[in-house]
Amino acid sequence: MKAQLSAEMLIILVVILGLAVLVASVMLKSGKQAADSIEQKTEQVIAASEDTMVKGESGDYCVNDADCESGSCDTYSKKCY
Repeated sequence: MKAQLSAEMLIILVVILGLAVLVASVMLKSGKQAADSIEQKTEQVIAASEDTMVKGESGDYCVNDADCESGSCDTYSKKCY
């Protein structure tokens, strides 16, 4: 008798497992929606920051060629050509 499960106990177990699967499914869907929203906002911020970048003129400080209007950076003196 100790190891036997009644039909009612099995039904309750199935209902609880079903609810757990349902809750997990809803949480995964919400997580995906949040991740998509964050990705979209990040892309907007990156696009806006790229639009505001100004390339340096001759003599301005630079780190690489992409920092200069001319496309040439003297990496030794760190100045645009």
